[in-house]
Amino acid sequence: MSPTILRQLWSIIEQTQAQTLLSLSQADLVNCLMAKLQQKKNLSHDECHHLNHYINLRAALIRDLAQARLEEQMA
Repeated sequence: MSPTILRQLWSIIEQTQAQTLLSLSQADLVNCLMAKLQQKKNLSHDECHHLNHYINLRAALIRDLAQARLEEQMA
């Protein structure tokens, strides 16, 4: 997986509303982020497979970051 794709993914995560990231199930979170990334870049089958696995492994981190952003907004 290229660094460019990873940067784009994390940019999408930062741009997505924190409440949205927190409200989605694990499968929906993966699907949402994959769909947003595919709108920006045409991904190969292998890239999709690796990204799906990457997002699944980091779902807790994504939710933690979203929760921190939400708490910042409320402060």
